[in-house]
Amino acid sequence: MRRFAGNSGDTISQLLARALATDPTRPILTWYDDATGERIELSGTTLDNWVAKTANLLVDGAGLGVGDRAAVLLPPHWQTAAVLLGCWAGGLAVGGDDLADPDVLFITADRVDVDQLDVGGERYALGLGPLGAPLTEVPVGFGDYIVEVRGHGDHFTPYAEIGPSDTAVAGAPGVTHDELCRQAADRATALGLRGGDRVLIDAAAHPEALDWLLAPLAANATVVLCGRLDPARVPARVADEKITVSLTGLPG
Repeated sequence: MRRFAGNSGDTISQLLARALATDPTRPILTWYDDATGERIELSGTTLDNWVAKTANLLVDGAGLGVGDRAAVLLPPHWQTAAVLLGCWAGGLAVGGDDLADPDVLFITADRVDVDQLDVGGERYALGLGPLGAPLTEVPVGFGDYIVEVRGHGDHFTPYAEIGPSDTAVAGAPGVTHDELCRQAADRATALGLRGGDRVLIDAAAHPEALDWLLAPLAANATVVLCGRLDPARVPARVADEKITVSLTGLPG
């Protein structure tokens, strides 16, 4: 049986570190939005930089860390990858809409409503605009993630005390880092991913981070993540990006 990183005794930060060790200059995550024509390519080094800034935003800026919880209400996107990996590097457990009283909230600006104003912790809105542009209008009571994160350090060393048995996904019961890494490895096998693969992923067909982020990391594959995918562009994209595995839900 082929063995992936993430089979036992891992944290999410260790998954990322191993992926970066292969070649930090390779394009680990490429994002397309076919509705706007946006394309942005993140090398391992660049993604790691965004992860570090996010972790520093949470730990140094907001005073959060191990045992705190983050509600991440974001769709598949390169900025979502930075937020999730930054939360895990800082020791936070991540949840979604069902997470009550989170210590920090990340949400797209168009989803902000009166309910989110009751969150007692830190609150960051994201516009997910082209090339990481800041919001043109920041919701009252929120910080602009892009603006706030850029002021933080480019390096972050995950806490030594974050271990495989610590909680990565909040809930009752929660999911530990080790369990999540195992799930990622199992999902990579189910999706047919191998080390060195270049994987085209339709964000609408695979909205869960386990598919578009963690399984490729566990397999040491790189990702071309497509939002609002235009099927007509898939054949050229497969050729241009040297795709080896296509997860689009389209025939062929």
